[in-house]
Amino acid sequence: MSKSVFILGGAQSDFARNWAREGKGLFEMISETTEAALEDARVDARDVETLHIGNFAGELFCGQGLLGGMAVMAHPAFSGLPTSRHEAACASGSMAIFAAMADIEAGRYGLAAVIGVEMMRNVPGQTAAEHLGAAAWAGKEALGARYLWPAMFSTLSEEYDRRYGLKREHLTEISRTNFANGKRNPNAQTRHWQFGDNSFEADDEANPVIEGWMRKSDCGQVTDGAAVIFLASEDYARAYADRHGLKLEDIPRIKGWGHTTAPLLLDAKLAESEGRDGYIFPWVHKAVTDACKRAGVKAPSEGDPGGLDLVETHDCFSITEYMAIEHFGLARPGEAWKPIEAGMIGMSGALPFNPSGGLIGLGHPVGATGVRMALDAARQTRGIAGDMQVGGAKTAATYNVGGSTTASACMVIGV
Repeated sequence: MSKSVFILGGAQSDFARNWAREGKGLFEMISETTEAALEDARVDARDVETLHIGNFAGELFCGQGLLGGMAVMAHPAFSGLPTSRHEAACASGSMAIFAAMADIEAGRYGLAAVIGVEMMRNVPGQTAAEHLGAAAWAGKEALGARYLWPAMFSTLSEEYDRRYGLKREHLTEISRTNFANGKRNPNAQTRHWQFGDNSFEADDEANPVIEGWMRKSDCGQVTDGAAVIFLASEDYARAYADRHGLKLEDIPRIKGWGHTTAPLLLDAKLAESEGRDGYIFPWVHKAVTDACKRAGVKAPSEGDPGGLDLVETHDCFSITEYMAIEHFGLARPGEAWKPIEAGMIGMSGALPFNPSGGLIGLGHPVGATGVRMALDAARQTRGIAGDMQVGGAKTAATYNVGGSTTASACMVIGV
């Protein structure tokens, strides 16, 4: 990367909150989280020069567009600032980060606020599922399925089983790990959930089938939430470090990034990768390897974590994390079960995945997820992740998906 972009700090909302029940909406989510982020980062709101907002479906869930106008109302100092909104389904937050990075790298601005936000629990579950279906090809995919995305990722599970063989026990271990990690996270939607002996088993009462391979424990959460981070140029970060008695090298920065877009149709993706004797989603692997290359970090390879200390990855379903494990290179195609069985992805493993709890344990407010991942990665590399802290972490990766891996966004963040 030609110019460094630093992460000064930020905040996320409590993902267990149901904002509609509190009589609050998108504006309160944005303003409350922005206020907390300003305090965390010790940033003067008057220094912020531009706002970038990640949001997928404000119009569908809330009948609300033009979120930049809400964002500038989050603080009196923001009035008049340039704003942009970015959408790539569940990767919307990462797109907002990439756009803010480009502004900073181009020298347009020295300090940007990135706001990710989604309100999803203000409608019935079936309606939420239908709204989220807008990230697939409307009228062409998962026809007849009650829940589109569980059905789509059940299809991915079927494809894994057909190509390589897939055991439910490995998906179960991913879910167990992420729910357990969520217990450590004070902002996790599921931190107070209780689980029984059969909560992760093929038990139709305790763990019912949602669609096909996907049971309740395999699914990420429908969540309200926001996350805000502040990105800075090297000049601004250097002055910030001097002001707060810090060393510039102790402030996390985005070392590398990768971004790919695959065909919208899942069937088209699977057909394109068929017969290559490789990754089911080569575009995912490319996003990861591009990010590591740009960061000058060795990518993981067959049981070797490479230059990474942890990964915050998109686990909208357990199979999505299964896919990510191998597409990061930690296992050969079809062999993600090996690092799972070896305990590599747990908190004490060689390369912990989702110490935050991920989308399954922490929650998934769609437009906020990519921003939240970057915030957690930065906190890990600063050593301030609390009970979620991975010992000695200096370099973290994030991987954020939009749709059926139509949009892939990866970042390498560290000090």
